[in-house]
Amino acid sequence: MDHRLETCQKVVEKGIEMLAINLTVGTWGNISCRIPEKDYVAITPSGMSYDTLAPEDIVVMDLRGNTISGTNKPSIELPLHLAIYNARDDVQAIVHTHSPYATALAVARKEVPGAVEDMVQIVGGKVRVSEYALPGTVQLGTNTVKALEGRNAVLLANHGMIGVGRNLDEAFRVCQVVEKSAQIVIFAKLMGGVVELSEEDIAGMRNFYLNGYGQR
Repeated sequence: MDHRLETCQKVVEKGIEMLAINLTVGTWGNISCRIPEKDYVAITPSGMSYDTLAPEDIVVMDLRGNTISGTNKPSIELPLHLAIYNARDDVQAIVHTHSPYATALAVARKEVPGAVEDMVQIVGGKVRVSEYALPGTVQLGTNTVKALEGRNAVLLANHGMIGVGRNLDEAFRVCQVVEKSAQIVIFAKLMGGVVELSEEDIAGMRNFYLNGYGQR
């Protein structure tokens, strides 16, 4: 299997998983991944059900927005994905969800504070809220890149959440951890408040995640 087909297959699999674990509903949200050894990205098509997608339905684009392969229209959020890829060489994959707890905070325009250990490890600190812009616009990409600086996740005001990573599995895991953390933060607020971790502790745990966590 060549890199292009392999990447498209992974995008299809994550779309099915995203729907199955309620990180989105219907056809909303989107997923993309860089194709190794090429300045190309594979992105989900606009308005097609995740549970019926095949690798040939995934659209391959270059970083300027030109279609390389695929006959479907790419996700409306292509400008958002390209803005992130062009600004962040470290980002290899992007997952955009509409999960309920993270979106609740996005609607309230409240950040996810750096209070949950696994979240600050994988995200790098608190999850900021980007300034509002309409879906599918270049401005949404610009606002998102700004709020995503130094982080692997961002809340899109009144919209949803973005998780990015060094690979598709990590980007997807970011979305799972942020959704769980958003739920925890909402519950903690109901019980009297959230106690945030210190910047020193956050930096230490982020370093451990990057350099000491897991098998080497």
